[in-house]
Amino acid sequence: MIDLQLLRQEPDVVRASQVARGEDPHLVDEVLDADALRRSALTEYETLRAEQKALGKQVAQASGDQKQALLAHTKELAARVKALQGDAEQAEARATELSRRIGNVIEDGVPSGGEDDYVVLEHVGTPRDLAAEYGSDFVVKDHLELGEGLRAIDTPRGAKVSGARFYFLTGIGARLELALLNAAMDLALRNGFTPTITPTLVKPEIMAGTGFLGAHADEIYRLEADDLYLVGTSEVALAGYHSGEILDLSDGPLRYAGWSACYRREAGSYGKDTRGIIRVHQFHKVEAFVWTRPEDAYDEHRRILAWEKEMLALAELPYRVIDTAAGDLGSSAARKFDCEAWLPSQERWLELTSTSNCTTFQARRLGVRERTADGMRTVATLNGTLATTRWIVALLENHQQADGSVRVPEGLRPYLGGLEVLEPVR
Repeated sequence: MIDLQLLRQEPDVVRASQVARGEDPHLVDEVLDADALRRSALTEYETLRAEQKALGKQVAQASGDQKQALLAHTKELAARVKALQGDAEQAEARATELSRRIGNVIEDGVPSGGEDDYVVLEHVGTPRDLAAEYGSDFVVKDHLELGEGLRAIDTPRGAKVSGARFYFLTGIGARLELALLNAAMDLALRNGFTPTITPTLVKPEIMAGTGFLGAHADEIYRLEADDLYLVGTSEVALAGYHSGEILDLSDGPLRYAGWSACYRREAGSYGKDTRGIIRVHQFHKVEAFVWTRPEDAYDEHRRILAWEKEMLALAELPYRVIDTAAGDLGSSAARKFDCEAWLPSQERWLELTSTSNCTTFQARRLGVRERTADGMRTVATLNGTLATTRWIVALLENHQQADGSVRVPEGLRPYLGGLEVLEPVR
């Protein structure tokens, strides 16, 4: 939720952010108009309330015709006070509803535009030239062919049990996912995170508070009978963890690493992404989530990105870092960096991690503050992916060998009992 004080003091900044996002800048003026109506009604309401109280004292001291006249005036005043209170409440509801449609104000330097207008910040590692290694007639296998050869991924039985885009991870596939998630949790522990296993069902006010019930609400599973939502990331539950609380950040940020199952409808996805386990309805993830002081959020965002890069180095994956354009940020993020690994079978980049600085946007909606020498203020939130099921896709393809086996990156071997190579099951 946008900061109304910022909206009043620097409306042009918010308008510019809306334009960069490809959203309606006139929403800013609509919110300001509703806010002005609210404040005007409140001012008049408070003036008449004071007059109403003064009249009450006069009525107590009056008698006869004077008292009757004062009582009639008091009754008239009470009706006006009630009407003004209603006007103020209606204007406030209108201002709140409109302000919730304004995305977070983007950080300076965020590229303008949509999904394809990102800026590449760096490339790390070099994709393998598999044809040079194994001969020009070598055919690159995709992750599903490799996974089926290893008996690690079973999509036909996943579809039989649950429908399209569900799957079983079996044998080494299940172990590989656990290896990745445990490695991510170990990295989080080394860096002061509190490990958490989070609920995957949340209340509507928690889902709305994180900004996920906006334009992409149709991507979320809802249990109508229980009025609960299935989360697409543990970010939602972790954002709600401290809702309505006053935090003590005097010793630094509060960092949580959430391990959870995640659910997404993926209603608009199609093509190659629907083969295998690239874009599925259910997966597991370890998510970094941080509560911090607003002035520390910028640096904390870079720290989360560095931890994501550390995980990618452990997995020995070639990747690039992109600065996501404003129109592709989602409503809560002021800035987002994605790390995308090379996908040999499709010769393209595949998003593996994403980290967002949500500044005070989510915390304001969820009522999370800290006490300072100057009074109470809203804190900032950040999030970032440390590992997900999708990483298996990049691991299998980038470390494949000519015979269908897959080399295990050295950093993951301790989590797989020392295995160096995953062998096909003949």
